[in-house]
Amino acid sequence: MSSRPELKVDDEHGFIRYFKSLPAINDDTIRIFDRGDWYTAHGENANFIARTVYKTTSVVRQLGRNDHTGLPSVTMTVTVFRQFLREALFKLGKRVEIYASSGGRMNWKIAKQASPGNLQDVEDDLGQFDNAPMILAVKLSTRTNEARTVGVCFADATVRELGVSEFLDNDLYSNFEALLIQLGVRECIIQADRPDKDSKVGRDPELAKLRQVIDNCGIAIAERSIAEFATKDIEQDLARLLKDERAFMVLPQSELKLALGSAAALIRYLGVLHDPSNFGQYQLYQHDLSQFMKLDAAAVKALNLMPGPRDGSKTMSLFGLLNHCKTPLGGRLLAQWLKQPLMNKDEIETRQQLVEAFVVDTELRQTMQEEHLRAVPDLYRLAKRFQRNKATLEDVVRAYQVVIRLPGFLGTLEGVMDEAYRVPLDDAYTTKLRTLCDSLTKLQEMVETTVDLDALDNHEYIIKPEFDDSLRIIRKKLDRLRNDMDRAFSEAARDLNQERDKKIFLENHKVHGWCMRLTRTEAGCIRNNSTYQECSTQKNGVYFTTKQLQTLRREFDQLSHNYNRTQSSLVSEVVGVAASYCPVLERLAGVLGHLDVVVSLAHCAVHAPIAYVRPRIHARGEGRTVLKEARHPCLEMQDDVQFITNDVTLDREASSFLIITGPNMGGKSTYIRQIGVIALMAQIGCFVPCAEAELTLFDSVLARVGASDSQLKGVSTFMAEMLETANILKSATAESLIIIDELGRGTSTYDGFGLAWAISEHIVREIGCFALFATHFHELTALADKYPQVANLHVTAHISGTGAQKDEKREVTLLYKVEPGVCDQSFGIHVAELVRFPDKVVRMAKRKADELEDFTTKHDEASLLGTHYSKEDVEQGSSLLKNVLVQWKEQVQASGGDGYEVPSKEEMVAKLRELVAGDEALLANPFFQSIKAL
Repeated sequence: MSSRPELKVDDEHGFIRYFKSLPAINDDTIRIFDRGDWYTAHGENANFIARTVYKTTSVVRQLGRNDHTGLPSVTMTVTVFRQFLREALFKLGKRVEIYASSGGRMNWKIAKQASPGNLQDVEDDLGQFDNAPMILAVKLSTRTNEARTVGVCFADATVRELGVSEFLDNDLYSNFEALLIQLGVRECIIQADRPDKDSKVGRDPELAKLRQVIDNCGIAIAERSIAEFATKDIEQDLARLLKDERAFMVLPQSELKLALGSAAALIRYLGVLHDPSNFGQYQLYQHDLSQFMKLDAAAVKALNLMPGPRDGSKTMSLFGLLNHCKTPLGGRLLAQWLKQPLMNKDEIETRQQLVEAFVVDTELRQTMQEEHLRAVPDLYRLAKRFQRNKATLEDVVRAYQVVIRLPGFLGTLEGVMDEAYRVPLDDAYTTKLRTLCDSLTKLQEMVETTVDLDALDNHEYIIKPEFDDSLRIIRKKLDRLRNDMDRAFSEAARDLNQERDKKIFLENHKVHGWCMRLTRTEAGCIRNNSTYQECSTQKNGVYFTTKQLQTLRREFDQLSHNYNRTQSSLVSEVVGVAASYCPVLERLAGVLGHLDVVVSLAHCAVHAPIAYVRPRIHARGEGRTVLKEARHPCLEMQDDVQFITNDVTLDREASSFLIITGPNMGGKSTYIRQIGVIALMAQIGCFVPCAEAELTLFDSVLARVGASDSQLKGVSTFMAEMLETANILKSATAESLIIIDELGRGTSTYDGFGLAWAISEHIVREIGCFALFATHFHELTALADKYPQVANLHVTAHISGTGAQKDEKREVTLLYKVEPGVCDQSFGIHVAELVRFPDKVVRMAKRKADELEDFTTKHDEASLLGTHYSKEDVEQGSSLLKNVLVQWKEQVQASGGDGYEVPSKEEMVAKLRELVAGDEALLANPFFQSIKAL
């Protein structure tokens, strides 16, 4: 902690008074104070940062008085602050306010604000990030007796697009949940719900449901007043933001009133109208939910789609496994593709063809990855710096360095000889890149004419001195000083007996300017030598200087400052011209990002433990799903795992509903989840981990897995299970894929089995989609006798020993192989033995299990009086009983007719008993005896 800045504030008591006068903030907001080259946080925020970043509260200092009456404070270096900023926004879902002082000591104002979906102010502090900061506003229809209509507007400020959508939804908001996942939303703006006078509970139950859905998806929530969702000024606001002012009036979006209300709230929240550089830069489009596969939050978790906070290695998530992208553009696009699997067979096959081109041509793939894509910066963010007037000459050079690499991309793509791949590669990349390259030729010529590219070797970004007489004079002096510094460096190297550029170096340090550096092992030679002055010791060595070098460096810095001041108007002109190429750079970003993802998918397919294969895709609603030797792509990559492959066949007539039984840890969950993962991979155009594969198109993957609960939110395990299942039953169609793992464990065995049976039967009879159900309810396998489309599978285990002898130990070896049929026993106690449960506990478990089994058997026998009857007994007994009841009815009606008094209840019961007692055949029937006993 020695590198942490010391807490020094000029007017401590004045700052404490100011800090305490600030309005209260909620727990989701962190206030940071920018103090130049270090940062502070105070109050509860200081304690939070101490626990989060430093992992100890011992770093907290008291500002004012050094006791409990002071203000708890913590300091951060720039590096630590940026590390905290990433964690707060990307992992913890916090909002951050950064205060800066302008002028007076207490003249603090909010300089920057950031939230998980709005990173515009802090993009430079965050550096590179993979996930797009997608933010969404939502508005509901509140009219009574009307179907729920949801209107949304969303934006990724990185690419300056506004999307809108309006759709009907069910009472669980399943479509809204699917949309949140499709878009990868990080933050959601909803209307503030005013609480009732007599309680803290909100008045609107629909808003409460909406909050629950957003919360389940792990998305930060921002509340705004109802007034901010008003559409009064939205036409005017959109007219200023959109590239074509008339676009709003002719687009169908203008009819989506709820969506436009959401747009109004989103535009206000982002503050995009406060920045004139946004005017005329945005595009508006309408998002169609049905063009992508729908995923619910449970499916995203079950399929390990995105990295989790506790993931040990990147291959534990599908995104981490597939992400071999070399650019930030590709990483963000891959995350989008994973949440938006395609529903169009032709589009999927187009992507497959592109992936295949890079799979079969190793040289093409490696050249793209190692030579071309590796050098591409984040072009979207670069274009945005130009649009916001924050760009420098360095940004112009970065754009130029991409442009001069385009011929290399084109040459590599044009070198593909196989005609089968030339056409799709030309359509997707070559033709577009050639057009973009032609459009950027003038930018390349301008940079080569105006920018001193030779100076880049010294990390200098300057205009060529030939452009101006004053610049030429200053440049000559700078070159002379540079030569003088080089001579001074050579003299020092000889004096210290160190080899130039191997042991001793001359460098332009960002803090100390031009100085020399010795490796740490050689640094002893300048100790106790008054000629040399140490500047600082860092990881890469010791920085030092001499009086002569210091004098030369000061003169050099002054001349460099004069050069920059003289060239500033020329730089502004060059940057302004480069900014006009932003639309072209954004189109180039789209093409290179797509190329990066396709190459990454090909890389993953080739470098898997067993190479992936291209799956055959059936048209929507047609065909079956058959996977040969299927594997879970993430699990097979884990250390010390030898994956056992399994086949799966999902057929509408014979195996659309699979029930999988077997021991715990036997592979049931892995089996059903890998099928969902493979289906999703296929629909993003990726190859899949199988020996052979054919798949039908699924419109959604819906999951109910695990026994997670949300007790802090007042939701029990069983309630969470039922909510997820209700969502499945209301969302699924005949083209969905349902994955259910251990349904019904959160309640009693009988209730759980009853629910599992009813839900399964509903899926089979009413929905008719493909489904996989892993369960310990062996009785559920009887569904296969009732419905031909239900098939039973089980995971196998080898059992050594018969257990006939009292002391004989039965050992279970899990084989992880899935085979047809039913597993007729549980292995819970054996699994407990595998994980080394204490012997005493295992023995007690066996004894209690045996007692329960005996009790259940006796209870069942007692309930049937030990009677067993055949199908013929049932038919005969039913017929005899029916005859007796008909006689009884006729005699009762006869005795109550033609004026006779209607017999009493007791008389009718006595008559029935008399008839039964007189029928010996009925009394002897085994089936009737069991009914009589009940």
